[in-house]
Amino acid sequence: MTPEPTGIFLVCPPGLEPVLADEASEAGFDGVAVVPGGVTIRGGWAEVWRANLTLRGAVRVLAGIGAFRAFHLAQLDKRARKFPWADTLRPDIPVAVEVATNRKSKIYHAGAAQQRIETAIAEELGAPIGPGGVTVRARIDDNLVELSVDTSGKSLHKRGHKVAVGKAPMRETMAAMFLRACGYRGAEPVLDPMCGSGSFVIEAAEIAAGLRPGRGRLFAFERLARFDVDTWTAMREQGVRPQPDLAFYGSDRDAGAFAAARANAERAGIGELVSFRKAAVSEIEPPPGAPGLVIANPPYGGRIGDRKALYPLYAALGRSLRTRFGGWRVGIVTTEAGLAGAMELPFAPPGPPVPHGGLKVRLWQTGPLPAS
Repeated sequence: MTPEPTGIFLVCPPGLEPVLADEASEAGFDGVAVVPGGVTIRGGWAEVWRANLTLRGAVRVLAGIGAFRAFHLAQLDKRARKFPWADTLRPDIPVAVEVATNRKSKIYHAGAAQQRIETAIAEELGAPIGPGGVTVRARIDDNLVELSVDTSGKSLHKRGHKVAVGKAPMRETMAAMFLRACGYRGAEPVLDPMCGSGSFVIEAAEIAAGLRPGRGRLFAFERLARFDVDTWTAMREQGVRPQPDLAFYGSDRDAGAFAAARANAERAGIGELVSFRKAAVSEIEPPPGAPGLVIANPPYGGRIGDRKALYPLYAALGRSLRTRFGGWRVGIVTTEAGLAGAMELPFAPPGPPVPHGGLKVRLWQTGPLPAS
């Protein structure tokens, strides 16, 4: 087995770090700590694999592979050439290098630092430099060069089953974190009245079914040195829970959107748990059974259409929820307090701003709504 990572960093959008930390703690990872832009955990390579396979909120998983001091480019070149790249990288797999530095370090030209590290890897390990393999990241801060490898490859929101997407899709990782922030743990129904391509509904159903988010895709760590395929295969094949006695619902006024959502759910293997239909927000009704969570990512101005035209849409959704969804909790992801206010719901103070689609969104949520 290759030497264990010097640390594991779970990347997530700013504002969602505490929610991801909660997920990692619940999943049994050790040393969970919130840092800007993500969460750190402790563990070996098996924990790196498990994080990629099981965590719904991480965008990618970086594994630390070592560090050294460098005060100038000649020193960086020398120490990069002595670094034990073969402990982690394979000579037959392309390596891309990304460098981030700052003015606190004497080496502040990221491009020059990248060229030195690339040359060291190419000449000392013999690996080709370029895309299509694995990525090494170097962070130079206060003259300390910290090296990590991106063990995920493609962003972890790419679960492997979502082909059709809407105009402004909610990424699966973010949908999972907003569900968790609303207190959802897989034991209640979920309804999204503006489901688009179905991210909230599909994530909720997968959580309830105990399906791992990374079960249907490949990861960059499978191309690292001495990757243990037998251990990984055993980890992937561990059993899942039986199908839950729950249903998950999505609706949209765009027939093409919910047809795409249904196809995505079938590919995800949870088609029997979900129900999609065409409906305007003024037409939505609570499904039979116990109340649960209504969660939606409505359009907001600056992304789709004119903001002023959206106030009646939010008002209509709020009216439907106030009059028909007693006992249900509500979570709304939007950019503007005014849009949320148009719903006339008893929202708690909103969550922190989270970058999404070039804007900052917040989660607005209620407790159980009173009966009308």
